[in-house]
Amino acid sequence: MILAAGRGERMRPLTDHTPKPLLAVRGKPLMQWPMEALVRAGFQHILINTAWLGERIQGHYGRSSPLQGIGVAHLRYSDEAQDFGYALETAGGIARALPQLAEVFWVVAGDVFVPEFTFDALAVEQFTVGNQLAHLWLVPNPPHNPLGDFGISQEGLALNLPKSQNAQTLFTFSTIALYRRAFFELPYCDIVPGNPQARAAPLAPLLRAAMDRGQVGATLYTGPWTDVGTPERLAQLNAV
Repeated sequence: MILAAGRGERMRPLTDHTPKPLLAVRGKPLMQWPMEALVRAGFQHILINTAWLGERIQGHYGRSSPLQGIGVAHLRYSDEAQDFGYALETAGGIARALPQLAEVFWVVAGDVFVPEFTFDALAVEQFTVGNQLAHLWLVPNPPHNPLGDFGISQEGLALNLPKSQNAQTLFTFSTIALYRRAFFELPYCDIVPGNPQARAAPLAPLLRAAMDRGQVGATLYTGPWTDVGTPERLAQLNAV
């Protein structure tokens, strides 16, 4: 699943007429980088949730998108704006899409640039046979998030630690993760699968509660990673 429903307020005016995941980074739409990485790794069936200018994303890629030299992405959409008139946030959006998702699935935001990340099939196999509800990829803290989000234990568990000035204890959530369907069902999540009530809900509270139960794994990723959240960051990427 690629998250592509946000308004991109900090990217205005660029996002007034173009959804942020379609903004060009080094010659291709930002969201196409993870699409190509997923297909390259053998994950050809991708669901995209949309809201702001979602029709532009569907119009650009359609239901089947050939990716030159890589393969074909078979696409489905969860159009939150068409269904409800607004975006459902991350947990709400995943819950809405849940009936279309597999028992174990990847999620990545459509507005992060991670050109060297590999969506490893072995990671999926190991996660599937384990008992964790989620596995997150964390990155060293960027300047715009100096205190980080979560910690990592020596055993590879994600830790819900308080933020402090000692930034070495926490890392930033890359938005890349593996999830189990059960994580978005009772007793862990009280949103009905399919989210017919259109509840907008953030993901962090669910993750922190699961971390406190020891049910979330984590891996530190040290390759190139950028949260393309401002026009300045986008310009810097395209200047390289």
